[in-house]
Amino acid sequence: DAAAVLVRALEPTDGLEAMRRRRGLKHADTELCSGPGKLTEALGITLAENDADLTRPPFEVLPPAGERPQVVTGPRVGITKAVDYPWRFSAAGSRFVSRPRPS
Repeated sequence: DAAAVLVRALEPTDGLEAMRRRRGLKHADTELCSGPGKLTEALGITLAENDADLTRPPFEVLPPAGERPQVVTGPRVGITKAVDYPWRFSAAGSRFVSRPRPS
C-alpha cells in the first residue's frame, strides 16, 4: 500500500525571487524546482515539515490555472526496484520536470 507521494518537481508561479535567493540561482526558472532536492531548497522546506498536511498552511497546493494539462506517465528515476512501473506522473510537455522527461 502506498503511504506517501514524492513531489519531484513543480512549476513555480509565485515567490520566484525568494526561491532564486534560496537556491543561489541566476539561471532559468525551469531549474528552480526540477527535482526533489531543488524543490525543497527553493521552497525552504526542511525536515521540520515531515508529516505536514499539504492542504494546510504554510502550504498551498493549487490546481494549474486554465485548462487541466494532459497527464503523462513514465518510469521512475534513480531506483532499482519496480522500475518498469509507470509511477512517474507529469504534465505533458512540462519544462519544469527533471530529466528524463516523460512523454
